[in-house]
Amino acid sequence: MASNNSSKVMVPEAREALNRFKMEAASEVGVNLKQGYNGDLTSREAGSVGGQMVKNIIPELQYEFTHINRCAMGHKMHINFLLNIIP
Repeated sequence: MASNNSSKVMVPEAREALNRFKMEAASEVGVNLKQGYNGDLTSREAGSVGGQMVKNIIPELQYEFTHINRCAMGHKMHINFLLNIIP
């Protein structure tokens, strides 16, 4: 049975772009990554890099919409909703 490794780069040309993206995310969170092996990182440091990558890939979504509630004839009440979707 074949293993499904989700971290495997399916498009070889994308590898360099992913490495640049990882380095940018590491610099944003203050982790010093080097080219090649980074086995000396703590779990916290490695996790913060991965978390920053996800945060940059999936931005926070915000929607605002207005609902008009007609309680009685001729009366309108505008209700504004602000919805934050945080992945």
